[in-house]
Amino acid sequence: MNRSVNLTKRIKTPNGLRFCTVARSPNGRIKGNFVSIDGHEEQHPEGSYYIEWYEGSKRLRRSVGKNALAAEARRHQHEQMLTAKADGLKAGLKFAEASDRPSLVDSVTTYLAEIQLTKKPKTLAAYTTALDYFLESCKAQHVADVDRRHMLEFAAFLRDEKGQAPRSVYNKFENVMTFLKANKVRDIVGKTDWPRYTEEEPEIYEPEELTKLFNACDADERLWYEFFLMTGMREQEVMYTYRSDVNCSGCIVRVTHKPDRGWTPKAYKEREIPIPAKLAASLKKWMAKADKSCNLLFPTAGCNPKLDFLDCLKAVAERAKLDKSNFYLHKFRATFATRCLWAGVDLRTVQQWLGHSDMESTMRYLKPSRSSHVQGKVNEIFA
Repeated sequence: MNRSVNLTKRIKTPNGLRFCTVARSPNGRIKGNFVSIDGHEEQHPEGSYYIEWYEGSKRLRRSVGKNALAAEARRHQHEQMLTAKADGLKAGLKFAEASDRPSLVDSVTTYLAEIQLTKKPKTLAAYTTALDYFLESCKAQHVADVDRRHMLEFAAFLRDEKGQAPRSVYNKFENVMTFLKANKVRDIVGKTDWPRYTEEEPEIYEPEELTKLFNACDADERLWYEFFLMTGMREQEVMYTYRSDVNCSGCIVRVTHKPDRGWTPKAYKEREIPIPAKLAASLKKWMAKADKSCNLLFPTAGCNPKLDFLDCLKAVAERAKLDKSNFYLHKFRATFATRCLWAGVDLRTVQQWLGHSDMESTMRYLKPSRSSHVQGKVNEIFA
């Protein structure tokens, strides 16, 4: 009886759909979204994974989903089952070694399944990428075997092989350490072993930049980006704002849980943000002409959350003859926070408006003012 099980991915090619062998790193780990075609590796994020095995001369295939790590775990499990059958054991037999010492791949698969149940899609994507890279670099077979050297090699792998920026190296290192802690692997690295990065000062939009940007906007675009600027809300918070979250008479916008759309605010914290009267007036006019059958404030034609705020912003910046690489959505949030602090709003209040869990996150925006008023003060001091 054939005991080997292959892992393939069904992808699109110029000649139609094709099953291709998955690509693997030198240590045998699967490389997510890469397949081998005629001896060359190609990246194909589309398509699903399939396990493939033979019963006699008959080839059998079974779909095992779109997650590379989960698919590899299913391949390994099916190969164990075929081995058990070939050895005359029951298919459901659990090997003591496998039970006592789960493989690193199986541990990662189980952990990501739990993340998928409890965290947001962006969080799942971040952990998936970090753990994909870790499996590619780590030679340990079992999670309990991971040690300090594996982590140091992982940091070097991210820096040298993947070309990751220092902050990205730190974030992925932290994600893997969280995974290890969840699997009772602790205290394997010291404080000096962690990757280091320089905390960059948050960038904000200068008044002249915003003037040029808004002058290039149409009416809809102007309202979108004034909303970002004057609320300091995160992208997904804007995407999932309902018309019922806006109190125009009270000049307040609320960030609330949306169970009907499966969305919750970061850290599960709802909050209220005061808005300028001019923004409230613009929103009142906007909602008066809105489709009343859709509860979203800024919906697509099909009443789905708008996903292309960033693309639209880049297009406006280009239209305004501005460097579009300097324009991104989080910069509105940084500008909101910095302006509030410059205006004398206390840190605790700004923390509440931003939805930060700790004061330190808010204090990053407590940066020196560069206004002409401040320059005038300096001139007076040293006149």
